[in-house]
Amino acid sequence: MLVHKPMSAHKHKLIAVSIVGGLVSSIAVALSVYARLPQPALPELVKLNQGEVFYQKSGEFTQSGNAVDPPRVRISLPEPIEIMKYQVTSADYQRCVDDLACQPLDGRFSSLSADRPAVDLSWHDADSYAVWLSQKSGETFRLPTDEEWIFAAGDRIAADERNDGGEKDQASSVLPAFYAFSPKTFGLGTFGSNRNGIFDIAGNVWEWTSTCMVRRSLDSNGTVISENTNCGVRVAEGRHRAYIIDILRDPRASGCVGIPPTHLGFRLVHEQRSRESWIRTARRALFSILSPSHTAEPAKT
Repeated sequence: MLVHKPMSAHKHKLIAVSIVGGLVSSIAVALSVYARLPQPALPELVKLNQGEVFYQKSGEFTQSGNAVDPPRVRISLPEPIEIMKYQVTSADYQRCVDDLACQPLDGRFSSLSADRPAVDLSWHDADSYAVWLSQKSGETFRLPTDEEWIFAAGDRIAADERNDGGEKDQASSVLPAFYAFSPKTFGLGTFGSNRNGIFDIAGNVWEWTSTCMVRRSLDSNGTVISENTNCGVRVAEGRHRAYIIDILRDPRASGCVGIPPTHLGFRLVHEQRSRESWIRTARRALFSILSPSHTAEPAKT
């Protein structure tokens, strides 16, 4: 009669190493093939490191039925992010239109110079472009939150006072496309860069964010007692903050139908490259098997 001896711990380890090694090799081959495929040119990006900024919260606040100023708080960027150095251009957006992934612009804006920011865009248009660019590039792009946009804008805005300043801010030199409601925009870089190296932020055109409109009621102590979120209205940022309703180009859809305002463009946030995350995860798994008494990754060379 045959007697099966239990497999030794050493053999278990060899099998595990073989499996993980094969997995890592497969991933390496796949990434090598992927790297040789033609990839669309990614936009220029600026990395923003962790930090804090003084910030007036977005949304409407009421206390005892009366409107009050939104509270000012400190917000932090929990981890580094990358954001586009420039606003998305009309040429960039047109490539999405050509791929039938984005809605065409109104005739007034379809022939803008290639280096001008894309305008006449609804929130849905901006979101569709982010989805398209993510699929084309294999990366993850999305609209920034209001807090991320404020952090990126840095010295170009007064983060602790986001309400529209009225006529004193409506000069022809300040975001002219916002007030003129015309396709008049300027080439990339016209408004210069801020201390983060980001160009034209709070200049040229307003920019969409992913943040929804929130209405909050406060008690006498300033504590939130009720909250209502409306994602049919989104926060747009520029020299000051604006709340813009969703505008749908398709008359068959429910909602506000028409042509979006001419002053709205956008830029996107780029999230961590997924393939780099895969490599790090595989390296950690392999190292933990080969050196179970260690938990740290080997030193980078």
